Amino acid sequence: MLKVGLTGSIAVGKSFVVGVFQDLGCATFDADKVAHTVMEPDREAFDDIVREFGRVVLGEDGSVDRSKLGPIVFADPEKRRRLNAIVHPRVITEQNRLLAEAERANPRGIAIVDAALMIESGGYKRFDKLIVVFCSRETQIERLMNRNNITLEAAELRVSAQMSSEEKRRYADYEIDTSGTMEETRKRVIVVYKLLVDVQKSLNQAS
Repeated sequence: MLKVGLTGSIAVGKSFVVGVFQDLGCATFDADKVAHTVMEPDREAFDDIVREFGRVVLGEDGSVDRSKLGPIVFADPEKRRRLNAIVHPRVITEQNRLLAEAERANPRGIAIVDAALMIESGGYKRFDKLIVVFCSRETQIERLMNRNNITLEAAELRVSAQMSSEEKRRYADYEIDTSGTMEETRKRVIVVYKLLVDVQKSLNQAS
């Protein structure tokens, strides 16, 4: 199985791109959703988060409330680092389990793993290829404000807290620009998909 990492900064359109890859037949995994799973109340990461940040980050239902945790870690690099140290190892373990299942189901398929901090954590090295999704900073800020219903200042703080798209693109095997329309983006995804299919065919022939 060809294992492909997909990354990009916040609000650049990664979810849409992953959805197109899924429509094209790829097995897809969202690290953010996996992170939600490993942070559930019956998991080890939950206990570590409460121990580290206190019960103030919990919602009324007793689970981790990201709207409470987010402002804390985005405003403090050290707290963000501590959160990542708690969550990332568990996310990788769960991803490995899911990828192994996908490979057993389709050994000659393509798996796409979407993770925002794949480069920062070094996790991109686990994959055969890396796709970086990006758009203009202006588009990114506007999308984030609309998506999260936050102020310009808050959006800029979140964008600035992450590695820039320009820096991420230096690591890319393939790039997908989402600054245009959804249809334009879809066409760009299809181009990259065809390239990945060619790579996978080469791997199959070599084996």
